[in-house]
Amino acid sequence: MTVLPAMLPGQLDLRRLVTTLRRRLRLFGAVAAAVLLATILITLQATPKYTATANVMLDPRKEKVTNVQDVLSGLPADSSTVDTEVEVLKSRHLAERVVTALKLDQDPEFNPDVRAPSGLGAVTAGIKSLFGATAPDQVRLSALEQQKHQERVVDNVLRGLSIKRAGLTYVINVSYESTEAAKAATIANKFAELYLLEQLEAKFEATQQATTWLNDRLAGLRNQVLADEAAVQQYKIANNLLSASGTSLTEAEISNYNQTLAQARAQVAEDEARLNTAKQQLARGSTGEDVGEALDSPVIQQLRAQRSQVSAQVADLAGRYGERHPEMMKAKRQLSDIDAQIKAEIQRIVSNLQAKVQVSRERAGAIGGSLGGAKGTLAANSRAMVGLNELERKAEASRTLYESYLNRYKETSSQQGIEQSDARVVSKAKIPTGQSSPKVPLNLALGLLLALGSGAGAIIVAEMLDAGLATAEDVERRLETSYLGAIPLLSSVAEDSQLSPIDQVVAKPLSSFSEAFRNLRASILYSRLGEPVRIVAVTSSLPGEGKTTTSLCLGRTAALQGAKVIIVDCDLRRRTVNRLLGAEPKLGLLEILSGAATLQQAIAVDEGSGAHILPLAKSAFTPKDVFGTSAMDRLLEDLRSRYDLVILDTAPVLPVADTRVLAPKADTVVFLARWRKTPQHAIEAAFRLLAGTGSHLGGVALTQVDMKQQTKYGYGDPGYYYAEYKKYYVS
Repeated sequence: MTVLPAMLPGQLDLRRLVTTLRRRLRLFGAVAAAVLLATILITLQATPKYTATANVMLDPRKEKVTNVQDVLSGLPADSSTVDTEVEVLKSRHLAERVVTALKLDQDPEFNPDVRAPSGLGAVTAGIKSLFGATAPDQVRLSALEQQKHQERVVDNVLRGLSIKRAGLTYVINVSYESTEAAKAATIANKFAELYLLEQLEAKFEATQQATTWLNDRLAGLRNQVLADEAAVQQYKIANNLLSASGTSLTEAEISNYNQTLAQARAQVAEDEARLNTAKQQLARGSTGEDVGEALDSPVIQQLRAQRSQVSAQVADLAGRYGERHPEMMKAKRQLSDIDAQIKAEIQRIVSNLQAKVQVSRERAGAIGGSLGGAKGTLAANSRAMVGLNELERKAEASRTLYESYLNRYKETSSQQGIEQSDARVVSKAKIPTGQSSPKVPLNLALGLLLALGSGAGAIIVAEMLDAGLATAEDVERRLETSYLGAIPLLSSVAEDSQLSPIDQVVAKPLSSFSEAFRNLRASILYSRLGEPVRIVAVTSSLPGEGKTTTSLCLGRTAALQGAKVIIVDCDLRRRTVNRLLGAEPKLGLLEILSGAATLQQAIAVDEGSGAHILPLAKSAFTPKDVFGTSAMDRLLEDLRSRYDLVILDTAPVLPVADTRVLAPKADTVVFLARWRKTPQHAIEAAFRLLAGTGSHLGGVALTQVDMKQQTKYGYGDPGYYYAEYKKYYVS
């Protein structure tokens, strides 16, 4: 046997799309037809409009009349500049100027207030005029209301404007759409014209403002220059800086003092050296005759000559008369007197040397003092020069700035009246010969595409809002659990049947309706491979999903096949089994659990199938926990030993807690969901509640399935082939 590969996740299944379209064909057709019809009506009722286009080119080139820099420079030749000018053309300011220039606020196309009333509006206006009501144009509007009114007119004008750049060129297309062809051309040309005029006005205004500002600035700078130069002169006078340099005399004086001081210090050194030499010679025992100053002294020379004569005389007398001769002694006294005179003269010479040294020192000190005074004067002049230099720099800066502004003022004044626009109109808008909208063929084509898309979107929305389950694939994919089978809606498989579902399985056991329960039983038996399934709990998430009908039909079908079956009504609040069977028993499940009756006393036998039924009788015994008792456990074990199949018809999971207590006691749980009705989130909520009980979920069975509609839900579901195999059954 060849097995076809399964569809991969996300893989397109054309047959599934086709079946979905077949199923939702009416919805698709209705939505698509409505959209297409609306498109046609809108197109036919739309007011014809005409579009005119003027071409404006940005031209950064311009004639250079004067070699002077412009106050407002021209536009740079780059892409961002073109985009900026596109936005300028779209500006409200320019639109307001167009409205004023063409008086568009009086045009009914842009100002609804001036439109002539028609229909009911005309009747209302006539009635108001009869009662003396003031016409709208006679009402005095406040400033705010006038502004809002003007803004509405500008908004209406801007709606028809389209400004686009022509590719990557410097050309801008100024297009306008209006209900009148001539008006469209006029407005487009006016936008281009006022755009160029606004550029010229901006340059003229900038030049005029610059000239005025420069003139005012020059007056202040002129006064500043005069004040700074006066401050320089006053400073020179106050600090005795008569020459440009201010310090030439003082510097020459210091130079002379330095030379004189050097000479004086040399003289001091020379005099001190002579004095020291004389003192050293005298200290060594010299008579002073060999002292340098003494050698040069004429007095010393004369005394030395006399002493030489006397010494010669003494020597002569000593040889002639001896030491004690009076002449000899007289000559010696004379020699001693001469020596004393020489010594006295030498002392006088040394004293002169000392006095000369003192004079030299005092002269050098005096010269040094004069030099210090000159240096102090120079320092004072230097400090004064710092201030003078600062004042002169300030005055020079003021004059330079003044001359710069004066030159710029002359240049700016020469530009007035020769401003040029940075753009020009290369093509004026012509009156269009054909309407630009509505474009009937294009609108119909777009309407058709929109209709198809809307129809497809409606199908998608409908499928998304369809929260119920329809096929086996829905159960297995969306709930991730086993699919046990489908219970048909009786009217969809037996249109002429007057029987109830529980009677149909007995009266017509070979019908497709009965076969559905045999299939369900087979799925239940194999829900736990390798383990016997005897006790089956039948439940659902919400009431009204066919639990009791399914339990009775399943039990009757199994009994007709020869199985020993008992159906236990476990819905304490509704007791639906009794209502479907049309009986009201005296004894039932609660009486057995309370010990008031035995199993044999409470069991009822279904005459049509032979199945046993354990109903719920009207009883005052209502314990808080019926199914969690040991009595219930013993009863279920007893039923397990007596019957092949025990069906527990339980209450829905979400409203009450009984089923959560009872479900773990069953071998498996059969969960019912009404076809296309039970919300998926309700089923998932019930699953979460059962998951915490430890019960075994055998799977999900769909109830009340319309088999005629089921064939539209895809080839993968058994119901898809119902039309092929329904003749196999005996109706």
